[in-house]
Amino acid sequence: MNQRNVAFRTAGHTRGPITRLASPGDAGELIKPFVFLDRFHLPAGDGGKMGMHPHSGIATITVLLDGAIEYRETTGAEGVLHTGGVEWMSAGNGVWHDGGPAEGESALGFQLWLALPPEDENGPCDSRYLSSDQVPSVGPARIILGRHGDAASPIQPRASLSYLHVKLADGERWTYTPPAGHTVAWVAVANGALRSGRTTIGRELAVFEEGEAALEFVAEGATEFVLGSAVKHPHDLVTGYYSVHTNAAALAQGEQEIQRIGKQLRAANLI
Repeated sequence: MNQRNVAFRTAGHTRGPITRLASPGDAGELIKPFVFLDRFHLPAGDGGKMGMHPHSGIATITVLLDGAIEYRETTGAEGVLHTGGVEWMSAGNGVWHDGGPAEGESALGFQLWLALPPEDENGPCDSRYLSSDQVPSVGPARIILGRHGDAASPIQPRASLSYLHVKLADGERWTYTPPAGHTVAWVAVANGALRSGRTTIGRELAVFEEGEAALEFVAEGATEFVLGSAVKHPHDLVTGYYSVHTNAAALAQGEQEIQRIGKQLRAANLI
């Protein structure tokens, strides 16, 4: 079997409780449509709150490894997500949301941004919130988005991609065979380490060479990580402060909607 080597790796930049592993201006270009990735460990209390902020042109996906977080959107959706839960919010043309640890709880997990295709980047907002028991599994892998093996997530983006949450015991071997056309592949480790070929991947983001060969891993210690694979996003990444679009006109449209919603929130003293 051909071995896909690690082509790029980074430990990211840590600021307080958040480690930024990828953003559209750096590793996001290598792994698009996955364009932004944070690993977070938010403390209990107000110090972990994100505050109300906008997005357009992307979907945000939060995988909660431990703890509980509150969420609230300008769509009216609000609630609490517990350990193992998943947040999917496709911002489309524009939405505001906030979140942070639930009262008395801390929160450990990953937040991912997915660049939306032209059909969806200025479309309506859509959100789904899954409890742990609503997320299907195949072996050690939970299917957050897309498909893996014979199982499919309740959340199916338009783009061809898979996003998995995996736990391996010390010494356990696991092989990931990506779907046809998924030339983009990466892993980000939360705990433990993974050996892939001659490379040991610690608490970092590792991007594999483009190709379609399977990825083979061996856990070093109890290891927990997320993995993404996809058909590569063929569009440019045109960025605003909280937005990513495929062209300048789409970005301008999304930012106009963000401003409109923000004006309403300020008038109601909500931000």
